[in-house]
Amino acid sequence: MSQSIFDIPLQRLNGEAATLAEHAGQVMLLVNVASKCGLTPQYTGLEQLNTDYADKGLRVLGFPCNDFGAQEPGTEAEIESFCQENYGVSFSMYSKLTINGELRHPLYAHLITARPEASASGSDKLQQTLAQHGLLPKHETDVMWNFEKFLVGRDGTVLARYAPDVTPQDAALLADIDAALAAK
Repeated sequence: MSQSIFDIPLQRLNGEAATLAEHAGQVMLLVNVASKCGLTPQYTGLEQLNTDYADKGLRVLGFPCNDFGAQEPGTEAEIESFCQENYGVSFSMYSKLTINGELRHPLYAHLITARPEASASGSDKLQQTLAQHGLLPKHETDVMWNFEKFLVGRDGTVLARYAPDVTPQDAALLADIDAALAAK
């Protein structure tokens, strides 16, 4: 990986240019989000993580994506309004990006290359449901669905990847966050 995760160009929901450099030295949980998904209520847990761990150095970062069942069809303004009105989201949200396929955003190319496999939730219900509807990813390393999570250490190292149905309050995820926050 020739480019540091901190140097990859991004855009905020309001259109401002950004990078993850502003979060260097902090632990980041990057999540591809969607407003019209069965997993959308995870916003509540993500906001709780953001609230509970912000002073310890965790930053939850949301990346809207319409790749999965077209479940994020809105504009950036509509996404921001939905997240604030329905879930009180205060964590950083970025503009929609493509996660799978030929037009994959460089951020997700970096994340997936670093962690090609997600830790499972212990249930195969989501995977079975996606399979029944022909919605499984084309490639083994692709992001499976909305709300897949990547944990990134203070130095930009991608530490872990979690399946979409691993909730923000999952014990293993919380233990990994605590370990990442404890690392200097």
